[in-house]
Amino acid sequence: MTSIFERALGADFARLHPQLRQRLGVSVTDGRACLGTGVMEHIWHARFTRPFLALGAKRNILVPEQGRQVPFTIENYPYVDSYGRETVTFVRTFDLPGRRRRFDATMVYDLEGDGVVDYLGCHQHLAVDLDLRVDELGGLVIRSGEFRLHEGWFSCRLPELMTGTAVVRESYDDDAGRFRIGVTVSHPRLGPLFGYRGTFSARYVDITEHGVPDTVKPRREEVRR
Repeated sequence: MTSIFERALGADFARLHPQLRQRLGVSVTDGRACLGTGVMEHIWHARFTRPFLALGAKRNILVPEQGRQVPFTIENYPYVDSYGRETVTFVRTFDLPGRRRRFDATMVYDLEGDGVVDYLGCHQHLAVDLDLRVDELGGLVIRSGEFRLHEGWFSCRLPELMTGTAVVRESYDDDAGRFRIGVTVSHPRLGPLFGYRGTFSARYVDITEHGVPDTVKPRREEVRR
């Protein structure tokens, strides 16, 4: 089975930088996970967003603190969830001054929508459609689409005025020998809300031998897309 990113990008997957193809090519069949270690040069947010970020942080969504030169890790483990879907974890851990924060997400290939759905947080209660593109330099650009809230029996679509749009840019810097990552969340009326940028190096581990740690998996899985 090819990776969820190769399935979503199709022929464009071959246009990615070779290091990105390796990193985004992790799959259950491949039997490897990608573990990144690096530094966030800047984590920032608009002042008025902090109460909302603090609320999201209770379920490992986004980060309510700001900082510069923040050490972080990212753990990308592929596995098959309880609904039979191939899933890749995106668990980011930030070592901020005085405390450690996690920003959890699990990405699933959606057969119905023929693309990738990103479940945010440790309870998968926010689902986001993702639009994936390869830029002219072989980097990956991800833009968020529709947000949906799933909490118990309740489920609804969230209007853009309540959520904004996230844009993720990941590339590989040949000169530095490191991956570069940048995230910006913006609102159509309020402007930039939250973001971070940094660099990291990656190593690959054999999950056929060591398995996938439970600590990176969500506490609850959501079948609704």
